[in-house]
Amino acid sequence: MDIAIVISARHADAPRVTADLAVLNEAAVNVRFHVDLHLLAAKRTRDQELVRHCRLSYSYWVTTSHEPFRSYDQGSIVVQDQVRELTPTEVTGFIQQGFVKIEGAFSQDLAEEACAILWRDTGCNPDDPSTWTRPVIRLGSYSQPPFVAAANTATLRRAFDQLVGVGRWLPRENLGTFPIRFPSSADPGDAGWHVDASFGTENPDFMSWRVNVHSKGRALLMLFLFSDVGPEDAPTRIRVGSHLEMARILAPAGEQGRSLGDLARNGFAETAHCAELAATGSAGTVYLCHPFLVHAAQPHRGTRPRFLAQPPLLPASGRLELTRPDGDYGPVEVAIRRALEGVVRQRFEL
Repeated sequence: MDIAIVISARHADAPRVTADLAVLNEAAVNVRFHVDLHLLAAKRTRDQELVRHCRLSYSYWVTTSHEPFRSYDQGSIVVQDQVRELTPTEVTGFIQQGFVKIEGAFSQDLAEEACAILWRDTGCNPDDPSTWTRPVIRLGSYSQPPFVAAANTATLRRAFDQLVGVGRWLPRENLGTFPIRFPSSADPGDAGWHVDASFGTENPDFMSWRVNVHSKGRALLMLFLFSDVGPEDAPTRIRVGSHLEMARILAPAGEQGRSLGDLARNGFAETAHCAELAATGSAGTVYLCHPFLVHAAQPHRGTRPRFLAQPPLLPASGRLELTRPDGDYGPVEVAIRRALEGVVRQRFEL
């Protein structure tokens, strides 16, 4: 993978950097340097940074110190990962199916760094299954460097632009709730079908939280896999194409929207006909989902705990826009508009 490395001038020692890269990857690395003048201009600082390119399978984002490749707090080299754009087929699939799977959206090295922090906070021993006494442990928001780096890779930022629109989303400064699922025969108690509600969240009763046809407070639902997730490892269940049905259900409620309790009263029976897919993948995979996509957890029948984050991508304007004067709709908005074509609506004008 070709990536850009920014090296402070006082550390611009090619042999030393080559050695550090080799140690980092635990293998010999053939490093080929050249100056990228465009990136050099963009990254220029008082230290007159030199911008080099090399080839290696590593995408850490390390910043500002004097000991390269030691840790996030002690690194003088900034690594910028290669951008992979979504293909037209993937964008069309997102509109029709409600999600896109991006493998290698962030590095497995970042996943391992993050999981070490999460293991510590669970209070469980990763090498002693007898300490895994609960089917699920929920951990709060994390803003340490590996989490922020994982949420802001160039590939993900480009995908946000492609699905939501340039300038229409807010960068993640942390990753949201981590529902860590452990192998267990016990009912986790949270495996019902649902959509993620995104406003009215000041009420402590989460079943009163709301969602409307403009998806106020949420541009995307995201699933970040920080561990390998196979079919037995409690992968999130997705009802393919259910976002289209949910748009039609939400439209008559207008700006007020509907509460999660109201929507869940019949178990989301309107989407029961949709095909079901398990969100499996290796660590570093991210599923970018339409905010109306119906999904559910499930018990863990595997052998190793599953680490996953499910933060929202927030809309810059606070909601999606379904009546843009210039007609410049992002795919996330196009999906809603197509779902509503020809539908009789109350209190809603397309």
